[in-house]
Amino acid sequence: MRRTASGRSEAHVLIEIEDGVGTLTLNRPEKLNAFIGEMRSEIARGIEALGADDGVRAVIITGTGRAFCAGADVNYLTRLIETQAIEEAVALVEAGRRVAGAIRGMPKPVIAAINGPAAGGGANLALACDLRLASDTASIGQTFNRIGLHPDWGGTYAVPRLVGPARAAELFFFAEMIPAAECERVGLVNRVVTADELMPLARDWARTLARKPTLPLRLAKEAVQRSLSSSFEEMLDYEKAAQKACFESADALEGVRAFVEKRAPSFGPRDGAEQPSATEGGTGV
Repeated sequence: MRRTASGRSEAHVLIEIEDGVGTLTLNRPEKLNAFIGEMRSEIARGIEALGADDGVRAVIITGTGRAFCAGADVNYLTRLIETQAIEEAVALVEAGRRVAGAIRGMPKPVIAAINGPAAGGGANLALACDLRLASDTASIGQTFNRIGLHPDWGGTYAVPRLVGPARAAELFFFAEMIPAAECERVGLVNRVVTADELMPLARDWARTLARKPTLPLRLAKEAVQRSLSSSFEEMLDYEKAAQKACFESADALEGVRAFVEKRAPSFGPRDGAEQPSATEGGTGV
């Protein structure tokens, strides 16, 4: 199934759902998929819709053409800054915040398939995802200060955690585009493959994740996020609460039975088990 995030026959954001995988594609190839106007809100709505769809168990974000996303459309930004339309400009930052928050809060894995350059907000859209695959023609850059601006879209949160504070400062300060191989070396992406291999691998990863039990994946995603601001003891408490929720789930029963019976498990849709709460030992973040 293929549709647009806005409901228009043509849009800057396309959504396709197949085999439990939702693919959101940025669709402004003539401008390297640079953000303009309502495009950020279209992305947010698309991600939120995929997150709420129980038939979608994994998500891919990618771009049309030779770029993943060039960040903001500079001609559009120029008009806002020249006319000092500051409220409209700040609204763009809020829309980016909404997108990054929707990816982080989605209870399912999100894979960025970085098919080409990802700059500025486009870079941080990719870095907000749980997993990142990159074409060998891709590059990532915190290019904001080239036009006198500051990182947004959650980049100041993601980058130091991925590469450490010193390397993050280097990326922010020098604003260079980093080639795919170096991105893999420093931990910005999980894997680099050829352009022809990128989408097949992204779909293979997403379909594999879509076949897995949803509750352990959801809790593991939350565990990764919590671990960055939690103590060792807090994470042990979280593990206990998360494991208890899994013990009580239908997928755990199916999983152990399938193992004993020497067959492949058949995990069902979301089982509705509650996430561990702060009172159960989580951090509440």
